[in-house]
Parts: sequence; structure tokens; C-alpha cells
Amino acid sequence: MAAIVIYYSRAGENFFAGQFRYIEKGNTEVAAEMIAAQTGAALFRAEQAAPYADEYRACVAQAKADFDSGARPPLKAMPSGMEQYDTIYLGYPIYCGTMPMALFTLLEGVDTAGKTIRPFCTHEGSGMARSADDIQKLCPGAKIEKSLAILGREVKNAQAAVAAWCAEQ
Repeated sequence: MAAIVIYYSRAGENFFAGQFRYIEKGNTEVAAEMIAAQTGAALFRAEQAAPYADEYRACVAQAKADFDSGARPPLKAMPSGMEQYDTIYLGYPIYCGTMPMALFTLLEGVDTAGKTIRPFCTHEGSGMARSADDIQKLCPGAKIEKSLAILGREVKNAQAAVAAWCAEQ
């Protein structure tokens, strides 16, 4: 059974427990790397062709505008060889109560029929919000399994939670 970790992550200025802080590597990327190390899955980073701003408030405004308009931001690349994977670990930060609109672009552009999707997110208090429901709507032929929500400020210490979740197969 082959697996891939597809994730969207953002470095730059981020929000942690009421404070802004600059990070070199996005929280979701940290979690994605942990999952790939645990499972041996391939890694694919979904990146927008025109990235959001580095500054947190500007990024939030851009993400909200995309959400409000139902935008599907173009990606730099789509994952190739998806037919070889039966499990997709799908990771993202929570934006506007769901995953970033770039992942809507991605999921509408790949065939997920018959695949198992294991969603994971990083957040600062919203948990998974409605993202798993949105994934189910975008991927009606896929099996959506139990998700994992990690507080962004705690992601570097989430190895045990990630390992336990990865073992639940």
C-alpha cells in the first residue's frame, strides 16, 4: 500500500496563542515531515503560484477574500503519479474554518475515487473546523478516515500524537 503526504503550509509571520511570531518552517510542514517519517510516505508540498503575503494580517485578508469569492488559486504544480497511491495524508492549516482554498484546487484536480484520505491540520484553537466535511464533499468516492488536529504552537512536541494517529490504520 503506497501513501503520500500532501500538505499546504505557510512560514513567515504566524499567530501563536495571541502573539505574532516569525517562523522559518510552517507548522503543517513540521507535522507532514513527522507523518512521512512515521509512515514512509512520499511528500508533496502544495504551493500557490502566487503565494499569500508573508505578513500575517495581509495573508489573512487574502485568504478570506479567496474564501469569500470561492476562488481556486492556481498551484505551482500538481502531484503526479497519483494512481500509485491508495492513501493520502492531507495536511493544512485552518483558514476561514476550513482548509486553504489552494487545497480545493488540488482536490478538484486529482482523482481521489477509491482512495483513503487521512486529514490532519494545524490550528490555534479551531480544531478541524469543517474541513473534513469539505473534503468529503470534494472527494465523494474516497474514504475519509479519522483526522488529527494539532495546535500549531505545540507541533514540535507532537511526535507521540502523530505516531499514535499514524498507527491507527
